[in-house]
Amino acid sequence: MSDRLGLPSAVSIALGGMIGGGIFSVLGVVAKVAGTRTWLAFVVAGVVALCAGYSYNTLNAVSGRTGGSVTFVQRYTDNTTVAGMVGWTLLFGYVGSMAMYAYAFGEYTVGALGLRDVLGALARPLVSALAVAGFVALNRMGARATGTAENALVAAKMLVLLGFGALAAVYGSTHGGLDYGVGGSLGAAPVVAAGVSFVAFQGWQLLFYDRSSIADPDTTIPRAVYVAIPVAVLTYVLVGVTTTSLLTPAQIAQYGEVALAKAAEPVLGSLGYGVISVAAVVSTGSAINATLFSAAHFANGMTDEDILPDRIADHADGDGVPQRTVLLLGIVTLGLTVYGTLDGITALASFAFLVVFGAMSAIAFTERGRDSVSGVPPLVGALGALVLLPLLCYHLAAHEPRTFGFVVLTLAAVFVVELSYFKRTRLARAAKRAEDRL
Repeated sequence: MSDRLGLPSAVSIALGGMIGGGIFSVLGVVAKVAGTRTWLAFVVAGVVALCAGYSYNTLNAVSGRTGGSVTFVQRYTDNTTVAGMVGWTLLFGYVGSMAMYAYAFGEYTVGALGLRDVLGALARPLVSALAVAGFVALNRMGARATGTAENALVAAKMLVLLGFGALAAVYGSTHGGLDYGVGGSLGAAPVVAAGVSFVAFQGWQLLFYDRSSIADPDTTIPRAVYVAIPVAVLTYVLVGVTTTSLLTPAQIAQYGEVALAKAAEPVLGSLGYGVISVAAVVSTGSAINATLFSAAHFANGMTDEDILPDRIADHADGDGVPQRTVLLLGIVTLGLTVYGTLDGITALASFAFLVVFGAMSAIAFTERGRDSVSGVPPLVGALGALVLLPLLCYHLAAHEPRTFGFVVLTLAAVFVVELSYFKRTRLARAAKRAEDRL
């Protein structure tokens, strides 16, 4: 009996990466922008993500070789610098995702335990920091979920979310009806919110870095992607409709990160708040752990390609955990989750994944017509990212200038560091070639 993961486990990994922390972290942020049309924002973002998933699968299939974002860019553009910058952007997206999960972890833990009454404004940053430190320590000891544990964890989270969604739908239907936001002009708010929510649809592409642990990956991974993304969209739609129907816009703005738990109170009272809070803590915690493990291995792979400095990488221990890399990623994540705002962190991570997924879709579009490859999904993915990116930036600049400033300064700093590193790398290579000629 093979110990490699089959389709159910692969779907669980993909769903765990999306629903594991996404719905608990971004729902309040997205609902503040789109209101009762939050469900539509999730649909738009999900379509773009599904088209990006098609593009990833296509690029693997037409080349006959395996890989992820950095490999694809290197293979199809033959430009190491561009591939490296895509890799850095993707890695920073992972860090932003972990910071977002840690922020939500802190908010739900503080709310459930009443720590804000004791620690005041320090409560959330302190709990978030302790969470990051704890999962860094666990990863350095080699602790991570097995395929069976991941299946059980994802099943429990889905049961809680779908159970809440069903009960809330019944409750809402009998107490004034559910509000789908179909009246009046459509407006751009749902599309803007789709850009904000995009980070909630990034977990599926971690499958491409776990190929060695998946049985028949050429068949299993595409199927898992095409199952997991629609299931995530449907879950987000159900939870989004019920939450924005049960809470007013003012309440959503007031409760922010814990809006989902507050929406459960009218349905199940304090028990509902408690169940959702526990599910959120477990989900965001497992999302930090899984993303940290995968991101560390991704970073180590980048050092093998001379895309990251050698000092960042180290040899994995017996459990396959690159300890130095885990520690460095944890430090950056901790700083971001302590000093950043949830709106800023979410926008930063969504920006990174929109850039990378849009680039992959654009590359896949150039392969249209080969081996029955359709150009429609890659075109939709590329154009979708091209539309969502400026709308996300405009929304932040117009409505949340401080958040926009945080995003711009952070991205500029990363960009400068990237250029400096690759410039030094090119100079070092040129010097080495000149030395060899002497």
